[in-house]
Amino acid sequence: MPDVKLGDGATAKLFWGTGTMVAVIQLDSNATIAEETLPADRFLFVLKGSVDQLIDGKMTTLIALDREAPDGTHSGTPKTEFVYLEKGAKSALKAGAQGAKLLEIYSPFRMDYLQKAGITELPAEFADITNPMAANVEANKVYDLYDFHLTELATGAYSRLISGKNTQLSFISMEPNSTFPHHIHPEEQMMFVMRGGCEEILLDGKQKMEVDDVVRIPSNFVHGAEIGDLGCDALDIFWPARPDYLEKEKSRLQALNAIIPAGSMPSLIVDGSKTKPTLTFSEGPKWLNGKVYFSNMYFDQNWTADPKKSSIVELDPTGAYKNISEGKMQTNGLYPYKNGNLIVCDMIGHRIVEMTTKGEVVKVLVDKFDGKGIDGPNDIITDAKGGFYFTDPQFTMEPEKSQPGRAVYYVTPDGKVNRLTEPNEFAMPNGILLSPDGKTLYINNCYDNESWYPVNSEKDNFIWAYDVQEDGSIKNGRAFAKLFLTGNVLDRKGRSTSADGMAIDKQGNLYVSTYYGVQIFNNKGEYVGMINLPSFPVSLCFGGADMKTLFIVSYSKVYKIDTNMEGFVQYL
Repeated sequence: MPDVKLGDGATAKLFWGTGTMVAVIQLDSNATIAEETLPADRFLFVLKGSVDQLIDGKMTTLIALDREAPDGTHSGTPKTEFVYLEKGAKSALKAGAQGAKLLEIYSPFRMDYLQKAGITELPAEFADITNPMAANVEANKVYDLYDFHLTELATGAYSRLISGKNTQLSFISMEPNSTFPHHIHPEEQMMFVMRGGCEEILLDGKQKMEVDDVVRIPSNFVHGAEIGDLGCDALDIFWPARPDYLEKEKSRLQALNAIIPAGSMPSLIVDGSKTKPTLTFSEGPKWLNGKVYFSNMYFDQNWTADPKKSSIVELDPTGAYKNISEGKMQTNGLYPYKNGNLIVCDMIGHRIVEMTTKGEVVKVLVDKFDGKGIDGPNDIITDAKGGFYFTDPQFTMEPEKSQPGRAVYYVTPDGKVNRLTEPNEFAMPNGILLSPDGKTLYINNCYDNESWYPVNSEKDNFIWAYDVQEDGSIKNGRAFAKLFLTGNVLDRKGRSTSADGMAIDKQGNLYVSTYYGVQIFNNKGEYVGMINLPSFPVSLCFGGADMKTLFIVSYSKVYKIDTNMEGFVQYL
């Protein structure tokens, strides 16, 4: 598409259908678009950089942030802020110092944009739809696209749906090598590929679509898609809005809001980069006797550990916290144990210990298997019999490991250690949970299919479930829930979710800390929803007087969010 000049330092690519116009705008540093009265309803999304937008008479900053690859000291999740302004609203724009890339969607058209594009013989005005639908966003309010939940539209296809009165935006993500089956609908559709690609099925033919490709699909036209190896993220624009999609979204939100109340958002209760003692990489939180206990692991940017700079923290729900042990161990997962104590994975110390809540080590519970040291116990869970399970992904500093590979273990109530999975059966076993009835063991897989990681497995981006036997052993392993992958992982054909700590409620719903966010699944393994955070969540636990608050740790920060569910913890 040719560039269309909108003003000094402002150019656009334009495309349109019957009732919706799209402008992909590039703004130079500090470029401005003068105040105007909008001739049509408009969505404005910031794809890159930042912009000051006039909203209700006030200039308001909207930003976009790229996802940051996590390291030992920080991470950052993406942000795409947007606003919906109705016809007749006053608008003005000024780009930030780094410029901006914007996505505008108008319905009906802007006559002046068409004139600037050189279109002649224009009508005096453009007709709008006669039966507008209720929008699912408020006008003049700034949103982050990532706070909108993914709705399943077809197998392997999930979308964030944004609806105005007369048009609907579907930010859809389709899994690698999946198929969006042939279908037909009365609404016109424009599809704009934003990442990955597909073979778009149009009647009996196929056309390859890559990033920045657009297709207009008329109403009542048979179409589908065969998704490529990288998956495909696209913006589908429907005119008018699709009521069937609105019903799918309503059903999704009902399921989610049964767990997370409508409007409930995570709130920051600790920023350990600004308070003392300093927090670096928080891990393994658990609720015990009115407090949250968690590991404060020290890593440098390259994931080099230092037990002398690490600690174990006691956190009051109000946000007050203190170290109960510091400079002695670099621990990871914790869990309530016997006599009000904690069972603790001393990851860098290659052992599991029992500890009081004052930080005193009572005894070493495990430090060997088959006569050799264990490597790096990561996460841990007790059963009702007094035994416990732990993962050992060998995430330690020594190049030579004691055990032959990454594995999951069970320690019987009398102290016998059994290895439950074959070495390297999981590329990186990390989070581990038991169902409330103790009959199912869940294990997630953190990294897989990466050129920089030494092990590949067939576990991929799944939580795996196993039947627990009377002696604590497991059998009948099966893929239980499929975790979402982020675009940058899909682009390199990896299967890493960075799945880490997990929590479970008394109904068996699972809450999984991942690179994407806190992913929630019901007790059948079906996706329910996601909790979005500014940096990727490392681990989480239920707590509070009614056990209905999720405490989520993310590097130096601790968040909490209210739920409708009572968390399950196995107190012996």
